Amino acid sequence: MTATPRTEAPRAPGAGARTGRRRSRTAARQMAGLWFVLPALVVYFMFFGLPFLATIGLSFTDWNGLGWPDFTGIANYARLAVDGAMWSALANNLIWVVLGTVVPVVVGLILAVMLWSDARGSVAYRTIFFLPVILSPVVIGVIWGWIYNPLFGLLNTGLREIGLGRWATGWLGESETALYAVLLTAIWSYFGFCIVVLFAGLQKVNPELVEAARIDGASAPQRFRHVIVPQIAPVLTMVIVYTVIGGFNAFDMVWVMTQGGPNNASEVIATYTYEVAFRGNEYGYGATLSMVMSVVALLAAWATMVLRRRAG
Repeated sequence: MTATPRTEAPRAPGAGARTGRRRSRTAARQMAGLWFVLPALVVYFMFFGLPFLATIGLSFTDWNGLGWPDFTGIANYARLAVDGAMWSALANNLIWVVLGTVVPVVVGLILAVMLWSDARGSVAYRTIFFLPVILSPVVIGVIWGWIYNPLFGLLNTGLREIGLGRWATGWLGESETALYAVLLTAIWSYFGFCIVVLFAGLQKVNPELVEAARIDGASAPQRFRHVIVPQIAPVLTMVIVYTVIGGFNAFDMVWVMTQGGPNNASEVIATYTYEVAFRGNEYGYGATLSMVMSVVALLAAWATMVLRRRAG
């Protein structure tokens, strides 16, 4: 059997020219967009890209801030493996990230759903909850330092007034409580952000689906888990990732309230890096520590996004 040769349909006159013109216009639009974005990219590279690359290079050197850095290869990274203070600070950071993410996100989500379910007075409540977010972390650290004061602090005074004086202690001066006292302060100052952002995400939830689930007999927890949460999943993921990254970058409150003490009990990677680089004048090793902090934060954020997507 002889195969019938295929014939191509004749092209309309001028079709090739029109296609070429469309491609030219598309390329011109893309080039115009690039010129609009280019200034921002240049500024970003100058203030973020170059310092990041310089930090990478500095992490392979030994430099005390004077003269030229001495190239040491991976010596700084090898030092990490035997640096007990660094591992202790990293452990504190992990505690900070876990508790500092779970508590504010869970509390913020519950309060956001409560405010969304009953809109009466929600603006006033959101304003009150968000007030700590706009305060300076330094100011918050100083105020809570007064609250935790073992002599005249509001916390110990209140415990004594209600007959629980045996629980009164030096919250920031005891190794067992210092980290958690600072972490509680950070949670208090942050969960308002979670409430406002999650409340904004809840505005896109379809109330008809929630009502249909209620009519079908779904309980409030079931409606929350299977109807509300899937509809705000992108916003929830963003809040969790943002909080995880912020947990690894925690510095200001810890430094203001305890400076990593007592006996490094509240030391985190950022405060340890500051001490090594600016107090010990070991800028090369300080750059190495900052790289560790960046890499761990990025890996944690990536793992969080992957797990969140798999959870559905």
